[in-house]
Amino acid sequence: MHPENPQARSIAQIADAVRSGALIAYPTDSCYALGCRLGSKDGVDRIRAIRRLDDRHHFTLMCRDFAQLGQFVRVDNDVFRAVKASTPGSYTFILPATREVPRKLMHPKKKTVGVRIPDHVVTQALLAELGEPLLSSTLLLPDEEEPMTQGWEIKDRLDHVVDAVVDSGECGTEPTTVVDFSSGEAEIVRRGAGDPSRFE
Repeated sequence: MHPENPQARSIAQIADAVRSGALIAYPTDSCYALGCRLGSKDGVDRIRAIRRLDDRHHFTLMCRDFAQLGQFVRVDNDVFRAVKASTPGSYTFILPATREVPRKLMHPKKKTVGVRIPDHVVTQALLAELGEPLLSSTLLLPDEEEPMTQGWEIKDRLDHVVDAVVDSGECGTEPTTVVDFSSGEAEIVRRGAGDPSRFE
């Protein structure tokens, strides 16, 4: 799929597959990710199995824009300004979840969830077609230090565990920078593709 000019028909097919419960591997502005429909228990379980994640792992809601993001997390004015200034981009923000977020996706004690707005044409086209966030997790396999960067490699290695690979060529190796705003103050949890200095 062309990274700058994806075909509308291909995007529609992928969105239909996600609505039907498919687990996909897809490109973002940081690295490839695993994604499924927000309410897909099967998709969540499959992501946990592929990545061997425990129940404290923060899943990310990949949102199209700030209006959509605001439906799923609570953001006060100071945090709003900081997040708004950094989106779209390679940042994941951990924030208190609203009731729109399924309990299974929240941190079990903190009731928080990760959210982000990607700066990637293919991802944005898919989110626009879906009309809802994509539940996501970095495609980083257990015991590996970096994500796979090529769509063909993901197809070769994961074709038996994902339903579709959205191949738009090479992606980066750095996951997002993760900033936890759940206390109201910025705490950098992971340094990644987004410049962390603005939150220090």
